[in-house]
Amino acid sequence: MTTITFLTEESRIIGFDAMGHSGYSEAGSDIVCAAITSAVRLVDATVNTVMGLCASVKVNEADASISFRLPGGLAPTAESTCQNLLTGLMVYLAELHDEYPDNIEVMEA
Repeated sequence: MTTITFLTEESRIIGFDAMGHSGYSEAGSDIVCAAITSAVRLVDATVNTVMGLCASVKVNEADASISFRLPGGLAPTAESTCQNLLTGLMVYLAELHDEYPDNIEVMEA
């Protein structure tokens, strides 16, 4: 199972940790893992490449984990955009959980 934990400080989402393989299918044909990875990469590309921010992204292939953290002190427009992106990611992953409850778990901490 893949577990994604969204981390918050007050009402601000500061990042997330994703860990584990979904176990839906074999590596290379697992549609749940592909959906999660694609969504996470879209957020990473938007925040870091398109917006030019310096969010921390750590990938550990050995334990199938991804850690994403927003930088602090963002300008109001950048902060609002990042919060919308992360909230959208959370909603998307929660909907994926509804379809595949044995393969993905979404939590807040």
